[in-house]
Amino acid sequence: MRATTNSQNTLTTYSSRWKDRAAASIPYDWHSGRLRELVRRDSPICYGIVQPGPNVVGGVPVLAIKNLNEGDSAAVHRSSKEVEAAYRRSRIRAGDVLVSVKGTTGRVGLVPDGFEGNISRDLARLRFTEEHEPAFWYQMLKSASAQRSLLMAAVGTTRQELSIGILKEVEFAYPPKPDQRAIATALGDSDRLIDALRKLIAKKQAIKQGMMQQLLSGETRLPGFARDWQVVLLGNISQIKTGSRNNQDKKSSGQYPFFVRSATVERIDSYSYDCEAILVPGEGGIGSIFHYINGRFEVHQRVYKISSFTSGAVGKFVYYYMRQFFGRHAMENSVKATVDSLRLPTFQSFSMSIPTDLAEQRAIIEALDDVVSEIEVLEQRLRKARAVKTGMMQELLTGRTRLPLVEAVA
Repeated sequence: MRATTNSQNTLTTYSSRWKDRAAASIPYDWHSGRLRELVRRDSPICYGIVQPGPNVVGGVPVLAIKNLNEGDSAAVHRSSKEVEAAYRRSRIRAGDVLVSVKGTTGRVGLVPDGFEGNISRDLARLRFTEEHEPAFWYQMLKSASAQRSLLMAAVGTTRQELSIGILKEVEFAYPPKPDQRAIATALGDSDRLIDALRKLIAKKQAIKQGMMQQLLSGETRLPGFARDWQVVLLGNISQIKTGSRNNQDKKSSGQYPFFVRSATVERIDSYSYDCEAILVPGEGGIGSIFHYINGRFEVHQRVYKISSFTSGAVGKFVYYYMRQFFGRHAMENSVKATVDSLRLPTFQSFSMSIPTDLAEQRAIIEALDDVVSEIEVLEQRLRKARAVKTGMMQELLTGRTRLPLVEAVA
């Protein structure tokens, strides 16, 4: 009870401050109201099924938090009709807005056309009145300001929860419905662009994975190459050693890359190496993190530097080969302790099959580099599209920027 009271006090304080700011900043024709005032009276805000029961073939779909994740393809749970019947009040339909209220609070979803089912206890349903555009409120509730409001209203430490009573009292400023529709259309277009880029990146990633498997195993040969491949040990074609630096040596504005025990490359002011190398952490993310560099860099004491390749191996070919095949070898040969780790013999004993023709190694590298470059360009476009969407939300959902309305133009 005390936690709920504290949350109510926090929300009341926030609402008071919000009113002072909003009065001075929102457009004259915008309104304000609590969520309980914006939803239909015959369909009040509520959460869903407490115990959905076992998954039943042909049962009633029951959405959960995992189904609200961006791009999540998790299967929808289906409850028996007998279990679901007791929760008729929380049934959902197209246009309903869903908010996660338990665990990871604040995730938002919009029920698509054609969907009929129910929701779990972790979600709350908001069914807005005819004066409101559901797609607008889907965007509004995802905005930074709305997320702050929901976060402040949540209670709990290890597992946060947003009570329906508190959710009903969260207050928003909003425009008339024609503006809502225009804003929802603009932001929806951005979402569709982002979703298209995400799907294209996933497709390219799958293509790259298939190419790596085919080309690096020799199952598919590039035109013009027919010479045999040879089996070698990583320890026989390279020198392998760990670095000597610690995490506290990193500098956020350092001049040189600093490879540590994560996928993130830090920075540092000095360097110990100036060469072509593959960097693989000996702890954390066993067999899943690989870096390639040809230049000056520094290495953490628990990161392995693979370099000084013999004349029969091209460094970047070895890098791609390890990305594709080293993970299984690493997991099978890791040292089981408090933290799984890799030792030098695990690297030295890694068996590789590589072309004896260096030109074939380089051709495979070029083919894989091309698809990696395509993916990097698409990822850059995706980051830009998301940044543009964030800027649009800040402008449109606060009224700082107004969109021309079709009715006004007509």
